[in-house]
Amino acid sequence: MSKVGLLAGVGTLPVEFIRAARAHGDQVICIAVIPGTDPRLTEADVFYEIHVGKLNKIMKTLAAENVQEVTMLGKVTKEWLFKGLHLPDMRAIKLLASLKDRKDDTIMLALVEELRKEGIAVLDQTQYLKPLMPPAGVLTRQRPTAEEEKDIAFGFEAAKRIGGMDLGQTVVVKHLAVMAVEAIEGTDACIRRGGALARGGAVVVKTAKPGQDSRFDVPAVGMDTLKAMEESGCRVLAVEAERTILAEKEELLKEADRRHIVIAAVERDHD
Repeated sequence: MSKVGLLAGVGTLPVEFIRAARAHGDQVICIAVIPGTDPRLTEADVFYEIHVGKLNKIMKTLAAENVQEVTMLGKVTKEWLFKGLHLPDMRAIKLLASLKDRKDDTIMLALVEELRKEGIAVLDQTQYLKPLMPPAGVLTRQRPTAEEEKDIAFGFEAAKRIGGMDLGQTVVVKHLAVMAVEAIEGTDACIRRGGALARGGAVVVKTAKPGQDSRFDVPAVGMDTLKAMEESGCRVLAVEAERTILAEKEELLKEADRRHIVIAAVERDHD
């Protein structure tokens, strides 16, 4: 039995990873790195709760468990960088002080390097989750209108541009105008803000970044995304085909049909 580590944030994807890895015959050592993670993370073979600010303790725990490969899944928002960590250890302080900026990729690559120093490789996030990444096509019973198709194409290019700047992965569009762009607030807050400005009928587009590093920040949507769309009156969710993870995929599509929300996987030329 192989052993794999999981650094888990908020959401259901870490749970899906645990189940897929164990079905594959692997043992999962899970560390929940922020409060509010899914209680089902205890399904892992070994489970710890160690805040991300205790970076040295995380590294020592992985080493003690003889973990040589990890994946990082679940939301860990950047807000803690600006609010300040609660009693971070010296290793976390040094890592933050070494950053040239606080873009997502800069932070994640610094963490990857810290893990490498401990002899731990970071796995492709999609290694066990590829069945949750749909091919191109409309995934729900309802289909986008011709006008919404134009908004999808427009939004796709806009999302790629902000992704290239490492700002975010999501835009909200209506009538070929960008209502909101994702930044530090995250996808769901972006959807609520853009949907409110659009006053109903908006299109949400989420894509992978150009040159996406599949070890971290692979785009994902789930029930919270759907909830934010319904609350703000957004009607269409378009994701990049074969490059976006649909958390709780079957249930997500059933719920989208029930709420009369369109979900489509869109294919464009790869970067």
